[in-house]
Amino acid sequence: MSTDVMPISHVHAVEHEHHDPNQAHQFDDMEQQNESYIVGMWTFLVTEIMFFGALFLAYVLFRSQHPAAFIDAHRHLDVGLGATNTVVLLSSSLFAALAVRGAQLQQKGTQLFWLALTLVCAFAFLGIKTKEYTHKFEEHLYPGSTFHYHSVGESGGPSESAMLSPEKSNIPQGQAELFFVIYFCMTGLHGIHVIIGIITITTLWLMIKFNHKNTNYFMWVEMAGLYWHFVDIVWIFLFPLFYLIPGK
Repeated sequence: MSTDVMPISHVHAVEHEHHDPNQAHQFDDMEQQNESYIVGMWTFLVTEIMFFGALFLAYVLFRSQHPAAFIDAHRHLDVGLGATNTVVLLSSSLFAALAVRGAQLQQKGTQLFWLALTLVCAFAFLGIKTKEYTHKFEEHLYPGSTFHYHSVGESGGPSESAMLSPEKSNIPQGQAELFFVIYFCMTGLHGIHVIIGIITITTLWLMIKFNHKNTNYFMWVEMAGLYWHFVDIVWIFLFPLFYLIPGK
């Protein structure tokens, strides 16, 4: 009685024949690998959400304690620039999604084109935010010993108290400064995430441009796209929180 047993070497050869070159050795198949990468990225993003969540909670608490100061202070922000940045980031998320689609289809030119547009939007966002920050520094509305606050009327122009010294302003300096502390912390932290996204996307663009072997695997672009969507979503909350505070 004889049994046909496939030689071990032949088994390995068959396995190697069906082995995806992008598959790491610790995974059983590509489906498991892709799922692991996605779960890992979402786990990281959840920790980032918790990080920002603490700042959002701080904002809500202080906003409830000093509503008049926060309402008045937010009028120093330029709604037009904030809205422009919102459109810029929403556009960049669309471009990032199209780049992911190009990666899934292994279309090099498509990936390069849409990733480049994503980078253009990212730099445009930072440029607009830099303009906003510069204006705040010129007005001495940054936290510190030189902080100098004047109230703003409901129309957005200077109120009568704007001609008075800070000590005679109807809005306490400390409460107004608290608003800008939170503003610079949250928008500054978001800006750091934008810069990290720029570094990541630029690296991917260069790898794709020069045919790095890892760019055959679409998951790298998809992970970068997920991160960029997170950056976009955070701003979607920051914009109404700081720029569109109701006046009453």
